[in-house]
Amino acid sequence: MKKVSVQCRNIRLSYGSTEVLKNVNLDIEPGEFFALLGPSGSGKSTLLRLIAGFNRHQHGELLVDGRDISRQEPWDRNIGMVFQSYALWPHLSVWDNVAFGLVERKVDKATLKAKVGAALELVGLSAYGERRPNQLSGGQQQRVALARTIVIEPQVLLLDEPLSNLDKTLRVQMRQELLALQRRLGITTIFVTHDQEEAMTTADRMAVLEQGVVQQVGAPATLYDYPVNAFVANFVGTMNTLEGQVRSRHGDSLVLDVPGVGDLSIPLQPDMLRASADQQRLQLSFRPHTLKVDVADAAPDARYIWMPGTVEASEFMGEFTRYRVRVGTQSLSVDQPHYAGLSKFAAGGAVNLGLEPSQMRLFAA
Repeated sequence: MKKVSVQCRNIRLSYGSTEVLKNVNLDIEPGEFFALLGPSGSGKSTLLRLIAGFNRHQHGELLVDGRDISRQEPWDRNIGMVFQSYALWPHLSVWDNVAFGLVERKVDKATLKAKVGAALELVGLSAYGERRPNQLSGGQQQRVALARTIVIEPQVLLLDEPLSNLDKTLRVQMRQELLALQRRLGITTIFVTHDQEEAMTTADRMAVLEQGVVQQVGAPATLYDYPVNAFVANFVGTMNTLEGQVRSRHGDSLVLDVPGVGDLSIPLQPDMLRASADQQRLQLSFRPHTLKVDVADAAPDARYIWMPGTVEASEFMGEFTRYRVRVGTQSLSVDQPHYAGLSKFAAGGAVNLGLEPSQMRLFAA
């Protein structure tokens, strides 16, 4: 099967006076597993349905393999979609559900039998052809929905939150199976989810949407480590934020006055220089696992920027302990790796928190 690209060029879509997609531009590579990530109402499912042909944009181009398909009907696009509800026919057997698209295309019986058999084998359901959907588990129903879609050999596979109806353990298993299947087929896949963990563990690249605007596109690690704005920083993973007033600037550093904490001298990385330029109020952001926590009277390590705090609570998470630490007027999350025999910091105890300069990000407040 030929791998194809999908490109959105200046796509805008409105329902009446409500603009849902605002000048969306995306380049999805042939054979890529691409995720659309965002909160409810961000426009991610609208964009997916637009690619399928169920929604129509008022402006822009939608290119598949370099060809604009904007005016094609859904059934002429050779694009397969797996819905959140699976949408299986309850009165049909697994075999007939998978065969449905081929029957509609009037495929001859020998070809139909071969393709349905191959699709069921691919998803591990060869022995379940005679069962009805209500005789299957949620994970098995998901596999039937996938088999029904891939049996028609679509150029592009669209997945609309297909794992949201499964429990956590099965969700992890199914996303691994889904990714393995996609790699075997080499099919360009676009996956919609509001679950950041699903996106980060499966996608080659992802786009974060908010209020119909693409905020950032890139590999999961890039969006996690180098978010371009406060929205992406807070949506992709857990982020701590301290807001303050710029007191002074000295070349490639500045002093930030944080209420309840005092002055913090911040050395600026190149991306921080751009973000902080001409800004008088800034958000200093950093991940919980990048903080160093130590007893209050420990000799400070000069590699860190230190802040005094008070432990409010802790949660043992297995691999790490997450502390809630009061710093000035705000509570911060601090993750400390767990080892057997490691003593916990007690609630109410005074601690020092160390910020590692290269792990901090600055955004306009």
